[in-house]
Amino acid sequence: MLNLERLRTLDALARHGSVSGAAEGLHVTTSAVSQQMAKLEREVGQPLLVKNGRGVRLTDAGRLLADHAERILSQVELAQSDIEAQRGRAVGELQIGAFPTAARGLFPAALAALRAGHPQLHVRSREMEPAEAVRRVVRGDLDLAVVLDWYNKPLPMPEGLAKRALLDDPADVAMPADHPLAGRAEVDLEDFADDEWITWPDGEFCCDWLLFTLRGKGIEPRIAHVAEEHATQLALIGGGLGVSVTPRMGRGPVPHGVRVVPVRHAMSRHVYAVWRADADRRPSIRAAVDALGEAAATLSG
Repeated sequence: MLNLERLRTLDALARHGSVSGAAEGLHVTTSAVSQQMAKLEREVGQPLLVKNGRGVRLTDAGRLLADHAERILSQVELAQSDIEAQRGRAVGELQIGAFPTAARGLFPAALAALRAGHPQLHVRSREMEPAEAVRRVVRGDLDLAVVLDWYNKPLPMPEGLAKRALLDDPADVAMPADHPLAGRAEVDLEDFADDEWITWPDGEFCCDWLLFTLRGKGIEPRIAHVAEEHATQLALIGGGLGVSVTPRMGRGPVPHGVRVVPVRHAMSRHVYAVWRADADRRPSIRAAVDALGEAAATLSG
C-alpha cells in the first residue's frame, strides 16, 4: 500500500522541482526527502527520480504517480475539511500569511478575535509578498493568505483557489512638506515626472506595479532609494529625498516634514483572502476569513 507521507513528498518534489525546494516546503531536511523517495521507489518497484545535472527530475513513472498523488492529497484535504465541518468547530492549527501592510493593518484585530472566539484554534502567521503567499497556499504550506491586486494590474492567480474580497485600500502620493505640489488638494502621477522616487525593492509586486503604471503614462521613473517598509520610505521623504506612492492601510502616523496628497484619479489596492478550494468547508478557514472581513470593515468604516 502506498504511504501517504511519501506521496506528499513526491507531490512536493513535483511542485518545487528540486529536493531542496521540497524539503523547504515540507519543513524537513533534504536527507529526509531522499529517504522518503527511496522508500517510495521500493514500494512501487521502479525508479521515480533520475539525476539531472546537479539536481533531479521525475521519471515517466514519477510524473504518473505525482499526478495521482496530487489528486489523492486533494481528496485527503476534502476528507479533513468534511470531518472538521462535521465537528462544526474551528480547532487545530492554521497557517496564514499576508503582505506587510495587511499583516500590520488586519492581523492584530483579526487574530485577537480568533483567539477569543475559538480558543482551540492555534494560528501561526507570517509576512510575505503576495506572489510567494499564493505559491505557498497552492503547495499547502499555508492554509490562508491575504494578497492584493492593484486597480490596473491583477495578481496572477492559479486555478483551484477560493477568494473573498476584504477591502479597497486607497493610495496617495507622499512628498516632502516643502514640495511645490504639497499644498494641492489633489495631484496626478504625471505631476512627478521629474521627481526622484522612493519605492519597494525590485521584483516585488508593488514595485512592478509602480513601474508599469508610470511607464504607461510615458514616465521613466528615476528610482533614488529602495525601502521595504513604508515607515522607512516616509522617513526618507521627510529628509527631502524623494516622493512615493503610499497606501493608507497600515501606514501609521505621517512623520513631520511629509505631506500626503490624494491622487485625482483614485488609485487603490484590492485586498482579499485566498485559500484552497478543497479546504473551503473547514470551519477554521471560514472563521479566519470572517475575522479578517470584520477587521477590514472596521478599517473601511
